[in-house]
Amino acid sequence: MEPRRQFEPFQKLGDRIFRVPRIEPWRIPLALVQTPKFRSISVAVVIWGFAIIIAIGAVLLMLPISSQDHTWTSFPDALFTATSATCVTGLTVHDTATYWSGFGQAVILLLIQVGGFGFMTSASLLLLAFGRSVGLREKLLIGESLGMQKLGGLVALLMGIAFFTIFFEGIGAVIFYIRFSQEFSSPATALWHSLFHAVSSFCNAGFDLSGTEGGGSLMRYNNDPLVILTTAALIILGGISFLVAWDVFRKRSFKGLTLDSKLVIVMTIALLVLGTIILLAMEYTNESTLGPMPFPQKVLNAFFQSVTARTAGFNVISVPMMTAYSLFFTIMLMFIGAASGSTAGGVKVSTFGVLIATVWSSLRGKEYAQAFGRELRPQQIHRALAVAMLALGLVGVVTLILTITETGKGFDFIQILFETVSAFGTVGLSTGITGALTLAGKFIIIVTMFAGRLGPLTLALSLVQRQRTTEYRYPQDQVRIG
Repeated sequence: MEPRRQFEPFQKLGDRIFRVPRIEPWRIPLALVQTPKFRSISVAVVIWGFAIIIAIGAVLLMLPISSQDHTWTSFPDALFTATSATCVTGLTVHDTATYWSGFGQAVILLLIQVGGFGFMTSASLLLLAFGRSVGLREKLLIGESLGMQKLGGLVALLMGIAFFTIFFEGIGAVIFYIRFSQEFSSPATALWHSLFHAVSSFCNAGFDLSGTEGGGSLMRYNNDPLVILTTAALIILGGISFLVAWDVFRKRSFKGLTLDSKLVIVMTIALLVLGTIILLAMEYTNESTLGPMPFPQKVLNAFFQSVTARTAGFNVISVPMMTAYSLFFTIMLMFIGAASGSTAGGVKVSTFGVLIATVWSSLRGKEYAQAFGRELRPQQIHRALAVAMLALGLVGVVTLILTITETGKGFDFIQILFETVSAFGTVGLSTGITGALTLAGKFIIIVTMFAGRLGPLTLALSLVQRQRTTEYRYPQDQVRIG
């Protein structure tokens, strides 16, 4: 289906609300306007856009009005929190519920929402809200960041993303309110907690207002299916991306879905099931985590930990008390992440799916990589390999540096590796060492969160933009493999 018809309902919605102009022409390929000058501008706009938002958030969080005791917050701590919120990570150096005031929490929530949308999407929606049109350069940047090959329907797509996000965040807030209204005597407090947790869950941010009671995060609700399953549903919806959800809504049959949607759905289900089974088995007898719980609660919490490890950052069991092999398996889930174009991080399930399909096709003796009856393009395989290898390289370098800067802190290697991957994957889970990091360690994690949110995306954009057809090819030769 052509983009114009595909997103027609959201284009009409945009016309009624924001008087959105139609996009003409509808079938301009992105490659026609990918000049070297634009390549340098596009990456810079995304990077500097996120950096400016983080800087503004850090300044606001430093103000006395942002803390509950009305004192100035140090710049490193404010910058760490602003980066974590904008990159929808969830790592914190101060407890969100007890340290930050209502104003500070509102700043964090706004940063989470902007970070969840993405800089270009947020900026474009803001232009539309004020009745301004979206320019050609903005359309190109949005199209590239979302993997669109045509300019047609991008404004309508933005409206769809906004509607999809607000709709499910609203439903989540209503469900949370049913529970929190029983816990808090003040309706305003219950409403604020509901809204905050709904946005944080859908954006895969991991920030919470539960305080330290019961162990922190959502541990106090680990026997409450309403809270646990609602949070898990929001995390999954935010992690599969609007394009996949819209494809499922339109086709309503697995056979008719695009290859990208099939990879995302199959890999997501496989990782959720595998994660639940493995975490349940590994922590089944651990008296500090799942051990004392009845079997249904064990399954519920193992499932949630499998969901949240895919870049959400909430936890219902004590992460520091998990076994070393459970921590390492969680690291693997955090590294993979969720879908491209979603609110989640990691190298993305589509990247992982392409690599799995390539390996499986190679083992079967296939000359070309295949998945679901479709042949994968060699360029996509190369990009997937580049993203995965650069991600592994970044994690390795950061882990090495942290082992040096945090010498004398008494941290285990698995704790440092866990913190690094959590920051890169914008997850937010921690073994409890975040607040105890040295100043150098905090800045390293800040850079890692920033790189994790922008790195794979920026790399993908630059690879797409620099793709060109050469007029010659070098002679082929053999290299011994294995």
